[in-house]
Amino acid sequence: MRTREVSQLLLGAMRAETSAGHGSAAVRKVLEAEVRAARARGSEEPVVVDVGGGSGVWAVPFAASGCRVTVVEPNLDALATLQRRAAEDGVSDRITVVADDSEALAQHVRPGSADLVLAHSLLEVVDDPRRTMAAIVEAVAGGGAVSVLVANRHAAVLHRALTGRLAEARELLSEPGGVCGDTETVQRRYDADTLTELLVEAGLSVEQVQGDGVVAEVVSPQGTRTDTAAWERELAEFEALAGVTRPLRDIATRLHALARKPS
Repeated sequence: MRTREVSQLLLGAMRAETSAGHGSAAVRKVLEAEVRAARARGSEEPVVVDVGGGSGVWAVPFAASGCRVTVVEPNLDALATLQRRAAEDGVSDRITVVADDSEALAQHVRPGSADLVLAHSLLEVVDDPRRTMAAIVEAVAGGGAVSVLVANRHAAVLHRALTGRLAEARELLSEPGGVCGDTETVQRRYDADTLTELLVEAGLSVEQVQGDGVVAEVVSPQGTRTDTAAWERELAEFEALAGVTRPLRDIATRLHALARKPS
C-alpha cells in the first residue's frame, strides 16, 4: 500500500481522535513523508515503534500501510481497543503489543532497529523525559526519525487567561514546567525552545517544529454553512500554514517536532 492509501488511512484515524491530542492532518503529512523516506532508504517494511501508543490510532494505519509496528503501552484497556482495531483491519500480524511503560523500552525493542519512533502525548506524563528520550534515541536507527507531540505551555496560559483564570495563567507562565496546582493531569508542558533543547540534548537533529491545533478546537463554521467537507479543507489549509508561522505556531494547543538521529 502506497501514498494514497496511507494518506486515506491516517486521515481517518486523525478525524477520529484529533481532539484527544493525537495530531492533525499536518502531523499526518510529516509522517507520511517519513515513511516514504524510510522506504527510499531501503526499508521495504518500515519499522515503527509507538511509545505510549494507547488504543492504536497511529499503529493500525501504519500497519495497514505496510509497516511493522511495535506499541509499548501500559494501559491494558487501551491495548484491548488496539487489538480489536487491528483485528478489524486485518493487521494483527503486523503489530507487536508490549504491555509495559516507556522505561522498559530497551527490554523490548532492539537498539537501532526502528525507522521511526513516535512519542506522542508522552513526555508530559513520564517521570523522567530525558531518560525516556535516551531510550527512544537508542531504539531508532541511524538516519531514522523521532516524532514528538507535546502539550504547549503557551496555549495553556492563553486559554486560562482568556477564560478569566488569571492567577492560574500567571502561575503557568512563571513556572518553567508549565503546570499549576495539584489537579493537573500532566507533569509538564513545553514551548518550542524547551522541546528543541530536550531533543538536541538527546543527540537528535531537529528538522521541524510546527504547531498542531492553532484554532481547530475553538472555531466552527459561520452562520448556516452546511458544506462540512469544504469547511474542513479550509481549516486544514489554514492550520497547515498557521502551524509553521510564528507567533501562531507558538500558541497552538500542541507542538509537533520531527528530529533525526545522525547516520
